[in-house]
Amino acid sequence: MIKSVLIFNQLGKPRLIKFYEQIGTTRQQEILREIHALVAKRPDTQCNFLEGCRSMGTDSRIIYRHYATLYFVFVVDSSESELGILDLIQVFVEALDRMFENVCELDLIFHFDEIHYILMEVVEAGMVIETNLTEISRAVNEGKQLIKPASDHSRLGIGALRGFV
Repeated sequence: MIKSVLIFNQLGKPRLIKFYEQIGTTRQQEILREIHALVAKRPDTQCNFLEGCRSMGTDSRIIYRHYATLYFVFVVDSSESELGILDLIQVFVEALDRMFENVCELDLIFHFDEIHYILMEVVEAGMVIETNLTEISRAVNEGKQLIKPASDHSRLGIGALRGFV
């Protein structure tokens, strides 16, 4: 099971934090700091798997990929395949690239809601539900289509009220 998905930059600033178990905010920050300290000091030539982290328990594993200035980190239990999770990180990043055309850190900052929605299409309640990029893109685009008309109507409603004031 996937325990958490974290994306942070080289300075440790979180860009996405998603925990699939109930954890308090202070503990989440401790986990983020600990994982950043473990991952950031490793050279790119070393393996992308780490055994356990004190904050998440002894049966947890940290699996990560470093892209440009961002670290994509999945914390999983011992039942997950390391190579499978590496592939999942690749699928997630490719889905982000499809939606934002060369995703960068600013996309994660300004479009955090879309990032969470894409993650929800890939992982739900700590379980992988979709890995097909075409299906992920289709679902996200359908979601955008549902949201877009609602926001257009709300602007019309505000504009219509101005005429009555």
